Amino acid sequence: MDIVLLVLAILVGLIAGLAIGGAIANARRRRRTEAAFEASLQEVDRALAAAHAQDKGWEPEALEAAARRAFEAARPGVAAQRAVLVHVDDRPGTEHDRAIFRFTTPSGAVDLTLGRVDGSWTTDSVADAPPGSARD
Repeated sequence: MDIVLLVLAILVGLIAGLAIGGAIANARRRRRTEAAFEASLQEVDRALAAAHAQDKGWEPEALEAAARRAFEAARPGVAAQRAVLVHVDDRPGTEHDRAIFRFTTPSGAVDLTLGRVDGSWTTDSVADAPPGSARD
């Protein structure tokens, strides 16, 4: 009986050791690939937002030009290095449409939300993007 308990204890120990080792290896792999996965996911989100905007008859060039004008008005003197359409909210009608752009600046990321008023794009809000989103 003592041998059976000893064998069982060894097996339980081996299984626990393998489980802990696997969890550690998985956590290391996830940390290594997290940045690439996040970048890939953000690129897919941007492509989807751009495709959605184009599909709904929104003119991406005019939308980006309106966003740049709104950014320059809201943050005078701040150089925008990059503007990316990150979200489109197309509700029934045109008065509730929203487009969110993320501007990358030397001091971080800024989210600018445009809305439609009488068919023209106007600024709804401008806010610093959440920490960690400046790389978008």
